Amino acid sequence: MHRYRSHNCGELRAADVDTDVRLSGWLHNRRDLGGILFIDLRDHYGLVQLVARPGTPANEALGSLTKETVVRIDGKVSARGADNINPELPTGEIEIEVSEVEVLGAAEQVPFTINADDGVNEERRLEYRFLDLRRERMHRNIMLRTAVISAIRHKMVALGFNEMATPILSATSPEGARDFLVPSRLHAGKFYALPQAPQQFKQLLMIAGFDRYFQIAPCFRDEDARADRSPGEFYQLDVEMSFVEQEDVFQPVEQLMTELFTEFGNGRTVTSPFPRIPFREAMLKYGSDKPDLRAELELVDVSDVFEGSGFKAFAGKHVRALAVPDTGDQPRKFFDQLGDFAVQQGAKGLAWVRVGEENALTGPIAKFLTEDDVKALVSALDLRPGHAVFFGAGEFDEVSKIMGAVRVEAAKRAGHFVEDEFRFCWIVDFPMFEKDEDTGKIEFSHNPFSMPQGGLEALETKDPLDILAWQYDIVCNGTELSSGAIRNHEPEVMYKAFSIAGYDKETVEAEFGGMLRAFKFGAPPHGGIAPGVDRIVMLLADEPNIRETIAFPLNGNAQDLLMGAPSEVDEARLKELHLSIRKPQVK
Repeated sequence: MHRYRSHNCGELRAADVDTDVRLSGWLHNRRDLGGILFIDLRDHYGLVQLVARPGTPANEALGSLTKETVVRIDGKVSARGADNINPELPTGEIEIEVSEVEVLGAAEQVPFTINADDGVNEERRLEYRFLDLRRERMHRNIMLRTAVISAIRHKMVALGFNEMATPILSATSPEGARDFLVPSRLHAGKFYALPQAPQQFKQLLMIAGFDRYFQIAPCFRDEDARADRSPGEFYQLDVEMSFVEQEDVFQPVEQLMTELFTEFGNGRTVTSPFPRIPFREAMLKYGSDKPDLRAELELVDVSDVFEGSGFKAFAGKHVRALAVPDTGDQPRKFFDQLGDFAVQQGAKGLAWVRVGEENALTGPIAKFLTEDDVKALVSALDLRPGHAVFFGAGEFDEVSKIMGAVRVEAAKRAGHFVEDEFRFCWIVDFPMFEKDEDTGKIEFSHNPFSMPQGGLEALETKDPLDILAWQYDIVCNGTELSSGAIRNHEPEVMYKAFSIAGYDKETVEAEFGGMLRAFKFGAPPHGGIAPGVDRIVMLLADEPNIRETIAFPLNGNAQDLLMGAPSEVDEARLKELHLSIRKPQVK
């Protein structure tokens, strides 16, 4: 028999009764019923129940060990009585009568419970992440991640893509976030940068003649944490294709996402095909360029209804309305709670009316609306008795943010939110440029390396704020999975686009000389995208925080509490790297 095990803890069944077995694993839980010990033994594959009878060496040994001790046991498989079968466990029909115990790894008292989620704080969990990963939910999440990545690789190859690796040590590049820098020992005073993304390298692969590339790519950005963004590092499915237009990129990505979320979605359906929603339409209808389409309500711009209105609170402002059907029997608390929610989002309040018989309006602002106002609202919002209408007024961006959140919350509270579905969409037609409100300068609004719609002619003849780009995002259930674009591969278009944003030719050549040089030697039209692997797994695992799907994440302050990173470096190492430390002065 093998030194440590003849079987794993998850594979024994009723057919194995009377078999002599050897198992190894962790003592997951222990129960003493009249002197008989029942122990759950756990390994990677599952749980199995052990039985140690009173007066036996096994009973004495197992009764004195702490939970999470690693043991090897010998015993015989026996059938559980009909009343003791556990249908929740694959091994629930059998148990192991233990005859011998060997301690393989002693365990101290654990700092938190492993066999249940006991509400321990995240900092403690990350400090003892190796213990946290023993918990069933975390173990399941990491194995889901492993399976998802494996499936991505197989599906991408089946779609005709080739996996290629790009450098980790590279040059700094203006991707929009701070670089992590690595000092050079051989070149004093110079630094490598860890890649924020393989953007330039994957484009260079297309220019080099490789047609369809993908990579499960590590990316490094020195940026703050969010619930859907891990600080420091993350992984993305990096994709690039040659001789493509926008729809050519959408097709394989849409197929991949549909298959992936169907396979690993635990019964949740995937709506397909994915709708294409222009950016400006998304902002108007949903208040966000990351719309959660499970909320089956839309915002409507009713600014013209109140233009010059006697209702001073709305006059001359951008006004967005949300009509919510089937609210006739909602109590006043429904409206007050939505108002409180809007205030939490930054609103001063939330105006509303009810629609009654013959479309008569009641509510706090009904008395301020003229008969013409009412008629215009009924027409614009297709109102019926039983509707409620909520209003937001102010600047466009502020109203979008607040009413976008109210739209989703109202849908959930009023029964117009679809659970157990993955609703994807493509957000398209992003503006190429925007104006900085403080300086008035024209800036890139999204990705400066995107091809403008209309090419060089659009750049030379249109108002920059009217130029759209071949840029797109893929969104699922209100979470942006990725941005992508058809790339600008023409040097003259690149020079002109950057000049509009205030960069002279010399600056462009200094910053992006490698790419420009490559473009001048025959670059194919190309485009791509890079969905975040961590976010995909977060959605599939139905976890609210991305750190729950990463084995060893940094905490919210970008620290590794387990390994003690970042850490100080001794003077000898600093000298070797030609560095000295200048710490900020404490005020």
